Amino acid sequence: MQNRDSIKTAVKGIIHGKLRSLLTILGIVIGIGSVILLMSIGDSAKQVILGQVQGVGSNLLFAVPGGSSGGRFSAPASSQGVVIKTLVQGDVDSLKREPTILAVAPLVTGQGRVISELNDVQTTFIGSNEDFFAVRNLVIDRGYKFTREDVDSLIQVAIIGPTIAETLFGEMDPIGKTFRMKNTTFRVVGISEKKGVGPLGIDEDSMIIIPVTVAQKKILGTDYYNLILMQAGDSYDVNFVKERAVSVLRQNHRITDPNKDDFTIHTQQESLELLGSITSIMTIFLTAIACISLVVGGIGIMNIMLVSVIERTKEIGLRKAVGATNKDILQQFLWESVILTGVGGIIGIISGILFNAVIYFVLIYIVKTNWVFSLPPSAIGIAFVVSTLTGVAFGIYPAREAARKSPIESLRYE
Repeated sequence: MQNRDSIKTAVKGIIHGKLRSLLTILGIVIGIGSVILLMSIGDSAKQVILGQVQGVGSNLLFAVPGGSSGGRFSAPASSQGVVIKTLVQGDVDSLKREPTILAVAPLVTGQGRVISELNDVQTTFIGSNEDFFAVRNLVIDRGYKFTREDVDSLIQVAIIGPTIAETLFGEMDPIGKTFRMKNTTFRVVGISEKKGVGPLGIDEDSMIIIPVTVAQKKILGTDYYNLILMQAGDSYDVNFVKERAVSVLRQNHRITDPNKDDFTIHTQQESLELLGSITSIMTIFLTAIACISLVVGGIGIMNIMLVSVIERTKEIGLRKAVGATNKDILQQFLWESVILTGVGGIIGIISGILFNAVIYFVLIYIVKTNWVFSLPPSAIGIAFVVSTLTGVAFGIYPAREAARKSPIESLRYE
């Protein structure tokens, strides 16, 4: 029998058992659709996360207090909740004198209840200097940035995000308005551009930025920094700048043994590599979960095909009696399995793409997040290949069982 005849016979068998075929296809649709959807979600999440980190600032380095005893991505003690006071103003002054570093922005952070004439809210505040806006690529939508003179003179001014501006002042123009935080009155001089959730998971639209000197002396009562951000000069390699920054801080802290560093410096590129590895692992994990449903769908195909073989025992016996060979029967049932999984795979791919588009629409227009639509070609390729292999792999056993049936016993079967 030619392949064309086998395919025609297989199609007739599929049409004859409509409900059975529909259930078989449904299992494959769910499996393939899950692969497409989860791989797309994983890739979208990767792009969003990496995009947020890249948006922090170009050629960025950051120094945190506490040494890192492990590899390049080992967490310093300060990230584990230990208070370390090794980064101070002297370090900032020395780093500013380093010619390979374009800008230096020390940071302190905290949370406080902010009270205005209309409302009060608990939010995050950041204390930094005038270089913070350039290092962080932070654009002021209205008003102006505070200056070095404001920082040195402890002027109680603030830049606030658009969300908290609306919360505190409603429809009023926030510029020039005042609010209180921890018994200190601040005057709003600028509104930052809408940015959404930042790379550290902080809603930057609800953030307040104040001069670091005011944050230290009037709110926190500290004289050290939680973080120092640095922007490498455009003509310098960021890894070379990192080496120079490490040298400056070691000299400041009188450290001769690198194993005894009381600070850790990372570059933006290192953060991107780390996050890229994490998100890739997440995507693989999600894909593996989706593949489980494909295996379940494949087992379902095998079971339904075995039932089909039993139900059509007389048909098999009759076909063999009129000259059909074992190969003909094998081809027929194998083609049925491949066609079912092929149709299920196509519908599954379309379904996965549609669900991915629906999720994108919901997250962008309803939840209002910075989600991106992603449909990696590898997802479609994997889905197509897997659906074909599933049809062959799980169709071989039922097809062989059908081909091995004796025509005499098959004709006698009730």
